[in-house]
Amino acid sequence: MLDEGIATCSSLELAAAAGVNSAKLRKDLSYLGSYGTRGVGYEVEYLSYQIAREIGLTQDWHIVIVGIGNLGHALANYSGFSSRGFRTVALLDADESRQGEDVTGMSIRRFDELEAVVAEYRVDIGVIATPAISAQGVCDRMVEVGIRSILNFAPTILNVPQGVDVRRVDLASELQILAFHEQRKAAPGPDIEESA
Repeated sequence: MLDEGIATCSSLELAAAAGVNSAKLRKDLSYLGSYGTRGVGYEVEYLSYQIAREIGLTQDWHIVIVGIGNLGHALANYSGFSSRGFRTVALLDADESRQGEDVTGMSIRRFDELEAVVAEYRVDIGVIATPAISAQGVCDRMVEVGIRSILNFAPTILNVPQGVDVRRVDLASELQILAFHEQRKAAPGPDIEESA
């Protein structure tokens, strides 16, 4: 709504967009404070800011991407990070032949520079885009140097100590979910006359 230039909206409109009922939406938003006006609705820009503030998106978060193969390269080029407050501060790779290569105006650095990068930029989030065989070692090193939030694109489960958050992006699982939905769409439904 903000991108479309809509200034105000009702709880009914917000609820429809979120797929919930309006009473639940109003109750949930009340936990953030009182932002709606009865009979008028919500000021979209202000509500958007308050939600972003509550979930931690009103500050810059520094991220480092480790593994600058095809996927890491694509992540480094993704403009959606910066528009949502995520600033890529370094690109690291263990492959010596990639050192110094320019990607989006940043020079790929050696993976063994991780500790210096974390200290220099106060990295908040580590992104792992390595092959599965390397991912646990990269994760262990990230934790060792103080990174407590990790986004894992490697096709493997990572073991981390308590207090470290890992989110796994499994593209194959996402495709399986879509295949399931496609199969359900294609399956013939029960014949109405037979069930009557």
